[in-house]
Amino acid sequence: MNAWDIVKIVMQILGGMGTFLVGMKLLSDNMTRLAHGKLKKMLDRTAKNRFAGVGIGTGMTILGQSSAFTTVMVVGLVNAGIMTLFQATAIIMGANIGTTLNAWVIALAGSEINVLFLALAAVGVFITMFSKKEKTKSVGNVIAAFGLIFVGLKLMSSALTFEEGSKEFAAVETMLRAVKDPFLLLLIGIAITALVQSSTAVNAIIITMASLGIVIGNGGNAPLYIIIGSNIGTCVTALISSLGASTNAKRAALIHFLFNFFGAIIFMVVLVFWENFADTVLATVFPSNITVFGKTGLGPTLQIALFHTLFNVVNTLLFLPFVKGFVAIAEFVVRDKKKKEEPKPAEAPLFGDLDDRLLRSPSVALGHLYQETGKVFTYAMNSLNTAFEAFIAKDEGANGRIQEQNRELAEANKRGVANLVKLSGSNLAMEEEQTVSKLHYVLNDVMRIGELADNVTKYTRHYVEDELIFSSEFIEMITGMYEKIKKLYVLSLATFLYRDLSNLGRVDELEDEIDRDRRLLVEKHIERLNEGKCQPQNSGVFINLVGNLERAADHITYIAHSVE
Repeated sequence: MNAWDIVKIVMQILGGMGTFLVGMKLLSDNMTRLAHGKLKKMLDRTAKNRFAGVGIGTGMTILGQSSAFTTVMVVGLVNAGIMTLFQATAIIMGANIGTTLNAWVIALAGSEINVLFLALAAVGVFITMFSKKEKTKSVGNVIAAFGLIFVGLKLMSSALTFEEGSKEFAAVETMLRAVKDPFLLLLIGIAITALVQSSTAVNAIIITMASLGIVIGNGGNAPLYIIIGSNIGTCVTALISSLGASTNAKRAALIHFLFNFFGAIIFMVVLVFWENFADTVLATVFPSNITVFGKTGLGPTLQIALFHTLFNVVNTLLFLPFVKGFVAIAEFVVRDKKKKEEPKPAEAPLFGDLDDRLLRSPSVALGHLYQETGKVFTYAMNSLNTAFEAFIAKDEGANGRIQEQNRELAEANKRGVANLVKLSGSNLAMEEEQTVSKLHYVLNDVMRIGELADNVTKYTRHYVEDELIFSSEFIEMITGMYEKIKKLYVLSLATFLYRDLSNLGRVDELEDEIDRDRRLLVEKHIERLNEGKCQPQNSGVFINLVGNLERAADHITYIAHSVE
């Protein structure tokens, strides 16, 4: 084998790996789009139940087709304060189980069914090209992605396919046999996985070699050391993503590393002292000459897939009772900053820059923006409450507070719009794009509520400076009207946050009642003017105040109807 032959083999392996990784990325993106909303719903069910967390982590990884996808997103959720470390730890453990499915798919690539999978690349492309529906195109991309994955595996396999006994086969086997030290094989697994940022790609290479009868090290447990290393190497992606993030986000990434690191120690000890583990355990389950889908000799590939599953499932069972212990270690290693930041007031708008990690799952990012928009809605409503209470109390001092709150509201609105624009540039499903568009209108409605609060403070100034007098009957009626506005807000906020269409009937009823109250108040005012019971100079403040409150109710109602 000359130098050029070696270069061709390396280039073909790299080409196969590139095709494989492109297929994985395409599969991940489109599975996430098809799972639109499901990831967010799964996360919403994450409570204090660690078993539920493991199940959710497994499901998210199967949908996203990557444990790195799940762990990086979890780091983002922890960074955003949406998820606790306890929840994150259980989900990370589940993510490791979810990724084992890929190894089984790759192991079966050597069977006769592989020919069918190769054809999927063309089938998926044709579906995508000739379909007009967004969902059907995503299905086509998923099918094409599966095909690309197997095309990549086929390229790597053919690059390493030599006739047994040939000089090429002997050269490759001699090179791989030279590495016999278990810890060096472990380091190779870590390094390669950290480089390509995909443990699945490393598993694919090892499984392909096994299917071709290429011996690594001295055989036996040798390939398993690389698999263990790949599980540590996959933590690098999450660790890198946590750089510059919050303290808790760094802790979440560290927990992912600790889980795999401690598991690697346990399995390394077992394999070093149980030298024939592969032959006595794995080969017993899947003998070398086993036949699957019409192909004989898939035993070695299935043995590696089985070991990968054992590694992650056993570690999860061992460490799941010690979730709090992992959290404690992470908190000890990653300390809080000496000078803690002052917590923001509960009512303050919390719109910050949208964490790029959340963009890996647009449905989760969208759910986060929904929550943040709800907080800004509440902030605007608190501003209106302050303004109305100041009017009733004839308190001019509230004017400065309302103006400051409106400045905060304007800044929150700018950040919210910027976040929506950033989200629009990600891989959104059509329904998600429509929701993003609706959120732009919701933020506009929220801004109008803040502006109406500012108007109310102006009426308060006239109320005081012009020494206006309003009857107790008016104060009682306007207060009753405003109580209905507060009820409308509570119902609209719940409708908005939980997309509960069943509330819309009651929302519309309340809005109609508020409209009737406005008309009744104006009619009563005109009657009192005609009877000489009311000062004419009151009219401007009276009618504008009642009209502004009714307009605020309209904007609150629009927010509720944005979920349709």
